[in-house]
Order: sequence, then C-alpha cells, then structure tokens
Amino acid sequence: MAALKHRRTALERVEKFLSDTYFTDCNLRGRLFGDRCPLASLSCFQTPRRIPYDEAVRQEFRPAQVGDSFGPTWQTCWFKVELSIPPEWAGREVHFVWESDGEGMVWRDAQPIQGLTKEGEKNSYILTRTLKKSEPHSLTLYVELACNGLFGAGKGSMIAPPDPDRRFTLSKAELVVFNRDVYELLVDLEVLLDMARLLGEESQRSFQALYTANQMVNVCDVADPSTFPAARGLAAAVFGQRNGESQHTVHALGHCHIDSAWLWPYEETIRKCARSWATVLGLMECNPELIFACSQAQQLEWVRSWYPGLYARIQDFVAKGQFVPVGGTWVEMDGNLPSGESMVRQFLQGQRFFQQQFGHTCSEFWLPDTFGYSAQLPQLMRGCGIRRFLTQKLSWNLVNSFPHHTFFWEGIDGSRVLTHFPPGDSYGMQGRVEEVLKTVKNNKDKGRVNHSAFLFGFGDGGGGPTQKMLDRMKRMNDTDGLPRVQISTPDQLFSVLEQESSQLCTWVGELFLELHNGTYTTQAQIKKGNRECERILHDVEVLSSLAVAQASAFQYPASQLQHLWRLLLLNQFHDVLPGSCIQLVVEDALQYYTEIRRAGARLQEEAVQALCRELLQPQAGSAQSSLVLNTLPWERTEVICRTGPDGRDTLALVTVPSMGYALVREPLLPPQPVTVRKQEDGSITMENGVISVCLDMMGHLTSLQLVGSQRESVPAGCYANQFALFDDVPLYWDAWDVMDYHLETRKPVRRLLKPLEVSLAGGLRGSASFSLQVGEGSSLTQEVILDASCPYLRFLTQVEWKEAHKFLKVEFPVRVRSTNATYEIQFGHLQRPTHWNTSWDWARFELSLLQVWAHKWVDLSEHGFGVALLNDCKYGASAHGNVLSLSLLRAPKSPDATADIGHHQFTYAVMPHLGSFQDAGVIQRAYDLNFPLHVVPASCAQCPAWSAFSVSSPAVVLEAVKQAEDRPGALLVRLYEAHGSTVDAWLQTSFSVQEAMLCDLLEQPTAEGHLPLEQQGVRLSFTPFRVLSVLLVLRQ
Repeated sequence: MAALKHRRTALERVEKFLSDTYFTDCNLRGRLFGDRCPLASLSCFQTPRRIPYDEAVRQEFRPAQVGDSFGPTWQTCWFKVELSIPPEWAGREVHFVWESDGEGMVWRDAQPIQGLTKEGEKNSYILTRTLKKSEPHSLTLYVELACNGLFGAGKGSMIAPPDPDRRFTLSKAELVVFNRDVYELLVDLEVLLDMARLLGEESQRSFQALYTANQMVNVCDVADPSTFPAARGLAAAVFGQRNGESQHTVHALGHCHIDSAWLWPYEETIRKCARSWATVLGLMECNPELIFACSQAQQLEWVRSWYPGLYARIQDFVAKGQFVPVGGTWVEMDGNLPSGESMVRQFLQGQRFFQQQFGHTCSEFWLPDTFGYSAQLPQLMRGCGIRRFLTQKLSWNLVNSFPHHTFFWEGIDGSRVLTHFPPGDSYGMQGRVEEVLKTVKNNKDKGRVNHSAFLFGFGDGGGGPTQKMLDRMKRMNDTDGLPRVQISTPDQLFSVLEQESSQLCTWVGELFLELHNGTYTTQAQIKKGNRECERILHDVEVLSSLAVAQASAFQYPASQLQHLWRLLLLNQFHDVLPGSCIQLVVEDALQYYTEIRRAGARLQEEAVQALCRELLQPQAGSAQSSLVLNTLPWERTEVICRTGPDGRDTLALVTVPSMGYALVREPLLPPQPVTVRKQEDGSITMENGVISVCLDMMGHLTSLQLVGSQRESVPAGCYANQFALFDDVPLYWDAWDVMDYHLETRKPVRRLLKPLEVSLAGGLRGSASFSLQVGEGSSLTQEVILDASCPYLRFLTQVEWKEAHKFLKVEFPVRVRSTNATYEIQFGHLQRPTHWNTSWDWARFELSLLQVWAHKWVDLSEHGFGVALLNDCKYGASAHGNVLSLSLLRAPKSPDATADIGHHQFTYAVMPHLGSFQDAGVIQRAYDLNFPLHVVPASCAQCPAWSAFSVSSPAVVLEAVKQAEDRPGALLVRLYEAHGSTVDAWLQTSFSVQEAMLCDLLEQPTAEGHLPLEQQGVRLSFTPFRVLSVLLVLRQ
C-alpha cells in the first residue's frame, strides 16, 4: 500500500540506514564486515632511514601489537605480518585491515603491492576475493610505515611546521570477512541518496531516487542477504534510465597529484609515488576500463631507480593505454619564476624521458596546482609538440572568477593552445554526485562545448583513486538526471574539445593567479640559488661549447650537465622555488644548489682550460695579465676586479667582445673617472659622466640625473632607495599570501646605525656605505656603487634578518608618469597597470601594488624617458603610480618556522634612461648585472680579442649555446626577440659551420629546414618575442 512520504524523514531514514555512526547494530553499514580474526603474529623494527626492502627484511624484528605508538616524525617502522586465515572462511572475500595515522605500504613477495593510508580511504588490502581451499591460508606480508601522514605532520594545523615529536599509533590490524553484496548495495544507496538530496525538490528524478531508496530499505532485510538482489534491482532500474543525446559528458580521468616536495621531504615523495601507483595498478587489474593520468618525469625516474619491479608493471600498463604519462615536463614546475631557458629544459628533459621510456612524448601540458602561468608558456608548449593545456588553479582567484573553462590561450608571441580548466575546480574529485553536478553547473562555456574533465583521486600527498570512486561513477555512466560520466584518456577529452572548438573564446596574455603572490619573495635563499644556478649552467654550457668547437680533444660534459640541470629543475617544483615548503625541503634544495655551484665551478674551470690553454700557460719573459671571458652575446665595457702580482685586488676597465674573451694587461682609461665628494651636510655625490647621484646620510637617493640631459629622476621632496617595513599576517596561507591590508602598516626604516661614509674615493669605482636597523632585531648594511662608464647605480646589500611576520621592501619614487609598468618575463616582457578601473585592473593593480612577479628588471617609462630597477636574485616587484618597489624579504612562520631568518646578500640597481627601455639597453644591462665577466690569471704577453658568436640586432638575444642532444658534432643555439618587434638579424660565428637548420625546442628539425650560410652569417627572421632554435653542424 502506497503511503504519503515526508521528504525530510525519508531522506534521514536512508541516511541512518547507511550511517557508520548511528544504528550500526541494525543498519546496512554494520553488516559490511563479517567475522574477524587477529593476526597470527606481528613484529616490527624502527629506523630513522628510508631503507630498501632487501635491507629491511634482514633486520631484527621485535613483538608489536595494536595500540602501540611509533615515531617520532619521519622515522620508518617495518612490520612483519604473519597471517593465518581460518579454513571456515572458504568461499568468502578476505581483507587484511590496517589502520594507523601514518602512511603504510604492503609488500608481498618482495614487491610493493598497495598503499595503506587512512586519509586516502585505503584501510584494507584484499587477500582473496573468494578463498579457495587450494590457496595458501598462511602467509607473511610486510608493511612499511612512514611516521608521517598524507599531509606531513603539521603541529596543530596542516600547514604548521611539522611536530618533530609526534607519535603514530597502530589502531587496527586484523583479518576480516568482507561482504561484497553489502558493499554494492551501500554504493547503490549512497548514489541514490545524493541524487535525491542534490537534484532538488523541483526535479522529478530527485523524488524517483528518494522513493526508490526508501523502497530499497523496505525490501532489504540486513540479516537476510537473499533480500539484497531485489533491492539492487530497484536501484538498477533507476540507473538504467538513459540520458538524452544533448546531455553533458563528464570525462573522468584517474589522477593522483603528488607534490614532489611540500609538507614532506623529497625522499618521502619517492615512497608516496610507490604507494600511490602500486595501488593504482592493483585497481587497473580489477578494472580494465580505468585510465590514470600521471605527470612529472622526475617521479617516474625515482620509481624506476628505487622500485624496478613496480616500474616494469607501470611500463606494461602504459603499453596497454591505461597508465597515461602527461605533462611533458621534468616536474610540475612553478609557472612564473623559472627562466625561459629553464622552462625549455623542463620540457626537453621531460619529453625526452617519456620518449625514451615509453616510446612517445606527451601531447598535453599538465600543471593543475601552480600559482599562475607565464604568458610565454603557449609558445614553449608549441615548440615542444604540445597544443593542449590543463590546469585548475585559477579557480582560487581572490577577486575575479575566471570567465572560461575551455578556451584558447594566446601567448605574447601569438602562439595559441587549447586550454581546459576542469569546471569542478579540483584535481581531487571522489566520484560523487555533487561533484559531477557542480562540473556541469559551474561550466562557463555552456553552449560552446559539451564536454569537460573530471580528475578523480586523492591528491597533493598522493593516494589516488579508490575502488569506491570507480563504483560510484559506474552507476552514473549514463543515468537520466545526471551528466554522462565516462572514463576517458586525456587525448579523448581534448580531441572532442578540438572538434567543438569553433565557438571558443581566446584569452590573451598571462594567466595571473590572484592569490599566493607572497611566493615571489618567500625563502629568498632558494630564489637566489635558482638565479645563480641558472647562470652557472648557462655559463658552463657556453664555455664548454666553445671549448668543444675550438679544442677537438675536449669532451662536452653532457651527462654531468644533465644531472645538474635535473637538480635545478627539481628545485623549480611549484612548492619549492616558491618557498611554500617545510624546513627539511629548504635544506635539501640548498644542498642541491651547493652541488650545482661546486660541480659547475669545476666544469667551468675545465672548459676555460681547454678553450684558453695556451693563454694560461706560463711563458718565459711574459708579465702576468688577465684573461677576461664574456658569456653574453654583446660587447661589454666594465670595471673588473683582478688579483695583481702582489696578491692584492685591483680594479681595471676592460672591453670584452661578444661571447668571447680578451687578454688584459694595461687596463683602459675611462672617458671620465668616477668622482666622489662628501658635502658639508653629510651627503655624498658621485658622478661618472653618464649619471650623477646624491645620497643623504641615511643612504636615501635624493637625486639621480642623466648627465647629458640633466634630467632628474627623483621627484622633489622624495627619497628613493627608501626601505619600508610592513606587517605581514595573511588570512591563512602564511608562506603563500600577502594581503592588501599589509599596505596600511607601512613603516619607513629610519633608524641609523652607521651614517653614510665614502668607501671608495673614485677613479674606476666610487662607493659609499651605511647601516640601518630594521625592525626590532635586524640590520641592513649597504654599499652604493658607481663604476666608470656604467649607466646604473648598484646597491650591494647585506641583511641580518631576524623578524617575524614582517615584509621588507625598497622603494624608488620616480619622475615618470605612465599608466603601465613593464616587467621582464621569460624570453620577453609584458605590461601591467599602475592604476585600476575594472575589477580585473583592480586585481592586477592591487596585486601589482602588493607585488607581482618579474625576472631581472622592471621599467616605468613615459615618452622619451624612464627608470628601470634591475636585480640579481629577486622576483617580487610592484609599480604603484610613480613608485617602483622591489620586494626583498618576508618572514612567514608556516610551514617553515625558520623561513628567511639569517644572513642575506643581494644586489639591485637603478638605471635612468632616455628613450625607450629597449633602445636604452635596459635588457642588456640587466643581463650584465646577472652574468658577471669571468677573470682568470693569464701569462701570455698579448693575444687578439676573440668572439665566438654575435648577433647583428640589439633586439635579439642569444640566450643559450649548448651541444645538441643527439648530435655531438653540432651546437644548438637559442635566440629570442626581446623588444617586441619584427626584425631580421644575422647570427655570426667564428666557427666553421657545415650546415645550419631551424629546429624546435626538442631539437627536432622544423619544416623550414635548412638555413643558407652566407658571408654575414645565418639570417634569421623574428616576429615579436619569437624564440628560435638553430642547429649548427660544425666542420670536423
């Protein structure tokens, strides 16, 4: 008999029938597990190291029991688990249940089989789905337990610094009978209950689902499994009602975002990969339809090295098309801070790895969790064979909701890639009704495309998909009232999006994340290490390439350079280079930079010795001289410091040709020596014929003039080189965020420790020094330096930083009016507003005021005049009205309580200029600041200056020279157009070139093919910001 049903009571009735809290003595959930049996034996041993299985099983194990605690944090416990399954369980499904608050992994027959992580809903390992008499009833497993959770071991909150003394408890370890028929019925009811709740009272399907679930409860007698098929039949009738043809299709891809380091160190990530991927492979064996997208070549390389058996299984599933490598990069790197060449190497190392290991490269760039995306990325993707891009991070925007989920993204050179943001705004879906409905409702491109991605699986700390996620989605495959849910590959998703792309919109320029902009400054030593090591590897490659071309016996250090590049690329992961990681990760990263510095210095010395051996060998009767090497592609006239015969350092003005060297015995005389004068009021003036400056006793720049034009850069009554300290307490994401309200707390730094005094009296170099107290316990010492003939004023800065939740900046108000400032990015530049009219302007302007990212320079220009700020290791800058600021140091306390505390040294410079920044050479001078000349003692009496490469146009930068990956007899040179212009340029070289050809960023020849060799060199045509790679085959 039909009865009137009250919606709320019907809903709650079904909820309680499924509850794991209420009425478990008589509801369905309470019947999920049947008989239980304790383990035959459990023993363990503990170690501070992460050791391989073979070593672990040889250790001495001691008895252990449920309820024991282990630790402290980052220790590892290995458990020997001896099982004996009761013979009366024949024909039943038997699970080994393991619950602890650490991350576990089951080893069976010396192979990693499955992860066991409570936070990832993986608390059991299936021993047998149907126990047969012929199966062994007794066996031994090992469980490797990491004393950390899925998200590390934060003390009190997830992103708090790890608790070093945390203990991890084993709360359950036993054998159970698993009732599969109860499980299937539970999943049916969960999906129907979600449909009833979420489709809403206006939906017919909501009531159908609710009444069906209610009837299932009526039919089902939890004590009588014979009633279950009838209940399941009711559910099948609902799930079997199909959608119409116009229904949206959700493409479900298994995924497991694993941060290569974050709230845990690199070494723990290796085990996270093994735990997650072993679990995924087990799921694939039972679910041949499962597709799993896996990014980050570095992680696959780790597993290849540490878990060869697991890796062989991965290769098998790649061949089957179920385990799908994506991304094409070495790691999921930060999208803003790596240099253009570093980004190229991310793709080069990643794509070559995927090609070598799996027989093909990736066609999708996969970067779901990075804090913004450079406007140069579309060109770099296209140059590496990638035309598709997936991310979701812009859903985190603070102010503006990004207007698209599927669109074309156009970079600064005009390159376009098809881009998709999963509309569910997550890469960690769990296959729930709520999530697929959000995916459709949220989609901002309805009517343009009818397909979207749905990435499911626990992520960030690993974990990946579960069987329950798959089972939920099987029921939603094609169920009326819900979008279609189909398991797809990334290629299937993007192929159908490409077919529907005719109506898509285009977004031009950077994909700027309106959040996490504190990461441009946090962990300054990591930022400095990145910039320095990018320079070191550039210089080693240039000098080694020249040595190979000049000295046939020299062996290019390809394998050593690959190792060093991979260390650098690893540290560019999107929680390491941004500084949003724990102290252990910072220590690892700084150690890798130290390794790059040491090995790089040795490789550089070997290359210089091979390149210039005859000039460096002592010769009879020759006086000591200096060999000066220039790794940049233009002639440079600069002041250098060299060691004299008496061991004392002396200054010299030298001119060195483009990418070459010069021998210096008698230094040049400057056109006008630097003059330094101390005034009666304590201020100091300096002039070098190019610029003149005046500094007050506090080190403020009160005047900065171009000598030729007498154009003043500093507004009357203002101070440039003004340090300011801000309170820096974000809402939650401490290392990540700088909030707008911090600007209301500005305090100029005015406490003088040591007034300005002359350090160097002039000639080739003049300088003055002063010291300030910053905040309560920090100090800053600065030497302000003006070199002969130099167009910029340098500020060599040292800070003893001891603050907490403070932000230090330096400000330069300038006599320039412009609505936009220009910031260097990878292989080019872009403009951002210094004002706001719209909410988009507000977000970019307000964040420009807080800080935005830039590389080596930022410029504010009006017609005919401008001022640029250059730096050697900073990435945060801002332009507010007429004030240029450089972000120097932060002091967050989570997730690293020691972030940035200690000694810092960095240099920035200010450069006034006539005309545009392009014509004034701002780009070149910023390179000069970052790539100092190399000075080597020499003994040769005289030698003509020598240049290996030069470029005819100042608009074109020769960025990299290296040996070609697959042709040892060839060099690869990479150039880009830096001004934003269309230009032809001649690439000239002193080497004998047999053949020249254009190639892509993976060093494969392009359709344009061979380039004619002419007397002036190789002619290259550039459009704005175009990157070109040229393969030069040398004559042997």
